[in-house]
Amino acid sequence: QVQLVESGGGLVQAGGSLRLSCAASGSIFRINAMGWFRQTPGKQRELVAIIRSGDTTNYADSVKGRFTISRDNAKNTVILQMNSLKPEDTAVYYCKVEGSGYDTADFRSWGQGTQVTVSS
Repeated sequence: QVQLVESGGGLVQAGGSLRLSCAASGSIFRINAMGWFRQTPGKQRELVAIIRSGDTTNYADSVKGRFTISRDNAKNTVILQMNSLKPEDTAVYYCKVEGSGYDTADFRSWGQGTQVTVSS
């Protein structure tokens, strides 16, 4: 089993910042990619940012220049630093981890989600 624990969500005013954290634990042999998705009512869950082996990153066009994703391999943790937040960023943010486990050839684990609300 691989468990993800998310933290850092909350309520902020437009222009403010939040830092989301996601820590993975369990029988993890190797993590290939860690990312953040978000979802609002009536919309499909969309990729916000992802970081892969070698620290290659990709961002949604809507967050480029404002969000930064990073990882701490020793702690199996991924961070999403969100700056210059806009009301359009309001959503439930989900952490996703892909990799291989000692007892699982391949896994995709999701966090429970953390609410981010940006007020005008």
